[in-house]
Amino acid sequence: MTRVALVTGGTRGLGSAICKALKEAGYNVAATYHRNEEGAKKFNAETGIHVFKWDVSHFEECRDGVKRVEADLGPVDILVNNAGITRDSMLHKMEEAAWHEVIETNLTSAFSMSHAVLTGMRDRGFGRIINISSINAVMGQMGQTNYCAAKAGLIGFTKALARESAFKGITVNAVAPGYTDTDMVRAVPDDILQKIIKQIPIGRLGSPDDVARCVVFLAADNAGFITGETINVNGGHHMA
Repeated sequence: MTRVALVTGGTRGLGSAICKALKEAGYNVAATYHRNEEGAKKFNAETGIHVFKWDVSHFEECRDGVKRVEADLGPVDILVNNAGITRDSMLHKMEEAAWHEVIETNLTSAFSMSHAVLTGMRDRGFGRIINISSINAVMGQMGQTNYCAAKAGLIGFTKALARESAFKGITVNAVAPGYTDTDMVRAVPDDILQKIIKQIPIGRLGSPDDVARCVVFLAADNAGFITGETINVNGGHHMA
């Protein structure tokens, strides 16, 4: 039976590339989205990938959403916690809402989504959970205390859940992309972006496909002895 992969925030940017790569690898893929209805419909029409709408920052919506995916496609075997937002500001100017929105969407969603699929994975004796972190989780970045805290939290979450789940045939890993050519990065002023690129030994931004290929590798049966790891996909920008 074809395995089902569920990617949060999967209809645009990095999530879109991950969904397409997983589909090409033979998985039955579902993507979540929250607000961009028109974009999600276009993505579905162009790719044939199933789309489901819910807010991953809400525990109950994640629980109910996973039930809908599983009713339509079957049990979720691979979960990619990719959904993320930025609300950048220096800490002394940051609104409380900006802190909570980023933490809930980027970190708490990984708890809610993993909670929703984990019992089934444990019962079946197989699962892959892949959390999309960031280079800034380990480097830090001015104006991103909320984002960096959330993405660093994902790494700790990954290690702990990996220890809890390994004996049930479930691997849990993180992928930490560097600066990748997505709308989020292209929003950075060009002069700053050029300075960032000069700091990358490979000499370019990453592509979404660079990250997607890493996710596909971790999802595969052949990666079954890798768990609790964070794989850095950053062109040498930061070598942990």
